[in-house]
Amino acid sequence: MSGTGQTRGWRKAVELIGDLTKVEAMMFLPALTLVAYWLGGERALTTMAIGLPLVLLTARSLQPAPPGARRDGLVTPAVMVAALDRVLADAPETGKTTGSFVLRIDDAGALPDRMDRPAHAELHARIAERVCDALRQGDVVARLDRNEIAVALGPVNRLELESALQLAARLQMAVTPPVPINGDRIYVTCSIGFCLAAQFTDGVPVTGRRLLEAARTAADVALRHGPSAIRAYAPDMAGSRADRDALRGELETALEDGQIRAWFQPQISTDTGAITGFEALVRWQHPVRGLIPPAEFLPAIEEAGLSERLAEVMLFNGLSALSNWDHAGLNVPTVAVNFSADELRNPRLAERIRWELDRFDLSPERLSVEILESVMADTDNDVIVANITALAKMGCGVDLDDFGTGPSSMVSLRRFSVRRIKIDRSFVTRLDEDRSQQDMVAAILSMAERLGIEALAEGVETPGEHAILAQLGCQHVQGFGVARPMPLEDTTDWITRHRSRVTATRREGLRL
Repeated sequence: MSGTGQTRGWRKAVELIGDLTKVEAMMFLPALTLVAYWLGGERALTTMAIGLPLVLLTARSLQPAPPGARRDGLVTPAVMVAALDRVLADAPETGKTTGSFVLRIDDAGALPDRMDRPAHAELHARIAERVCDALRQGDVVARLDRNEIAVALGPVNRLELESALQLAARLQMAVTPPVPINGDRIYVTCSIGFCLAAQFTDGVPVTGRRLLEAARTAADVALRHGPSAIRAYAPDMAGSRADRDALRGELETALEDGQIRAWFQPQISTDTGAITGFEALVRWQHPVRGLIPPAEFLPAIEEAGLSERLAEVMLFNGLSALSNWDHAGLNVPTVAVNFSADELRNPRLAERIRWELDRFDLSPERLSVEILESVMADTDNDVIVANITALAKMGCGVDLDDFGTGPSSMVSLRRFSVRRIKIDRSFVTRLDEDRSQQDMVAAILSMAERLGIEALAEGVETPGEHAILAQLGCQHVQGFGVARPMPLEDTTDWITRHRSRVTATRREGLRL
């Protein structure tokens, strides 16, 4: 036999013995030992019982790993692209086609905060196993990065949009069940983008690389519309992705360089005029375009997956401001920082806030955590509930923002130990001219008083609105009628001037 023939024979034998090493094949071991006993007696029985498992395990270790395989069992992107190229090259003869799918884990940035590195690696391995189990024998699965898995379909006779959507939904269902790790149940969802070879009609040759990149572009779009979104590739996505990549880079630079930072708007007492706190509001001081309002860039921050980084900047800016005011002897009681639903889904949020407060040597009651009414109503999310409860127990003030516009209930107000409700500006505008508005605000304030909760009115712009709110019993006001948001460096002069005016007003009142 030639050397080539011997090599082929050896590989065939190894593959055959490798098949016997599967769990199902090992079930025949008792029967084989019994046959050995019949044929050769006790010595043959002993030899078979001890020697055969060792032979099988050794043979299994000799099996060659699949070309391009990684330690987690998935192939490399290059191997996957080659698999796609083979199907595309054979398509004129076979009439078969293929497609590429890319799975992105939703909210992947929060995963490292929920678990240590080994648990994180185990989670990704388990997700990869589920994806592989949901596919056919000839499909190829590759890991693009830790949070991104790609699928190359083996040759299929017909691949239409509807069947591709059904496959994407099946992959999502495979990933969704909780993953038990270290006694915890980790819930993960994924967004999926895909591209079919038939979707390219521009006359440019279709390659495996092009198919994969198109699926990744679709996955970008899906992730922005997630969680659990599915998107098919469309030609106009490529240009949009380039624009978003450029904007993301600009936003990252702005966050790191301090262009995006907190400005501060004062909150004052309607009874004494004293400053009761400041709210930290995000602003972008662009080096070329000047001051950009939040409405123009906050959606881009969210789409770029930079919400968590923005939250870190705002919390740091807020606590830094308190520390600066303390060192200047200005005695500002609190600073309010807004927390989004994404931030509140981080199981380690309370731990991080406690660390930041210790870092600045500030007591928890000096931080007011502002939460939208619609977010607080999301009581089905255990992590959000646990975080709000933990922050309240820590001593942080919990402010319910935009009160009156969402679905919160009396139960939520008591359950989460809300310290203050913020009456939405829609109830405040022209309050001094609209009797029905006054009745509505009076009812809100009466409820808050019964529950022992303070109230702050937002968007106060005129002396008339300020006056009627004071008459109705609203303890705090905030808005352009008090002061516009200002950078930290301008707050010192404003605080000094405001306190001088309050002192002068009190003296004038005493004279009268």
